[in-house]
Amino acid sequence: MSALFDVILPVFLVVGFGYVICWRGMLSEVAVDGIMRFAQNFAVPVLLFQAIAKLDLGANFDPFLLLAFYIGAFLSFGVGMGAARLWLKRPLEDSIAIGFVCLFSNSLLLGIPITERAYGPDALEGNFTIIAIHSPLLYTFGITVMEFARARGQNLSVGRVALRALSGVLHTPLVIGILCGLVMNLLTQAGLVMPEGFWGAVKMLASAALPAALFALGGVLYRYRPEGEMRAIALCCVASLLLHPGVTFGLGKLFDLSVAEMRSSVVTASMAPGVNAYLFASLYGVAKRVAASAVLVATALSVLTIWFWLSVLP
Repeated sequence: MSALFDVILPVFLVVGFGYVICWRGMLSEVAVDGIMRFAQNFAVPVLLFQAIAKLDLGANFDPFLLLAFYIGAFLSFGVGMGAARLWLKRPLEDSIAIGFVCLFSNSLLLGIPITERAYGPDALEGNFTIIAIHSPLLYTFGITVMEFARARGQNLSVGRVALRALSGVLHTPLVIGILCGLVMNLLTQAGLVMPEGFWGAVKMLASAALPAALFALGGVLYRYRPEGEMRAIALCCVASLLLHPGVTFGLGKLFDLSVAEMRSSVVTASMAPGVNAYLFASLYGVAKRVAASAVLVATALSVLTIWFWLSVLP
């Protein structure tokens, strides 16, 4: 019970505060979009830059940690896309977008604060190991699959479709922050020493990232209230909240991950789909209502499922 009140509740209170503020009309949609744009395009990329720049790459990039998390993620995508196509009879592009909702857990805006509150700031190395390739890998995969689906009958070469997907990924602020952090990490290992004033400014901006993003997330979720499509929404919730962490937990046991790695991988896998899942659907104009509603419903349900996974983990 203490995990619910001490770990999960503070994070969701910030999200709920943003939700209530927008519900009562104290902030306009334009203002909420501005806060979210600041968080996602500037503060969060700086947070990722700081984390990756100071990450011990050799010590923390455990392939079994990544396999446990990403096998679960891609299996959730396959189940979500396959069920949407075969069971719900959705068009192929819709099915891919629904699969992406099942694939893209909110590893950063919810995963980081939940893990930090549960296990302390020193427990985040595994989280950042996962996050370092999360957006680049999943966006590249999702965009590539969608572009190939949309290119049917257009006689586009594989190289051209892949180049279009890579271009879209490299223009993502989160990916830019990760890549800049990786470059800084390598330069630091080569002997570059940045002044303390630089890191002080980075820390100030990074510290604003999660509170601003969580608050804005509440405002964004208020906008996307569920409307029908309950079978598709239920599919997304089951895949993201139960299947993904369940597979990750089982593989973590099989791969004999350390306690810290189990915590990071399973907690991250148990997060609800992120707003980026809706943005992906919106980018292609398919399954937007399902994606938006699934993000909202799964985020609310994740209060209980996260509590469950925290009780299971050592």
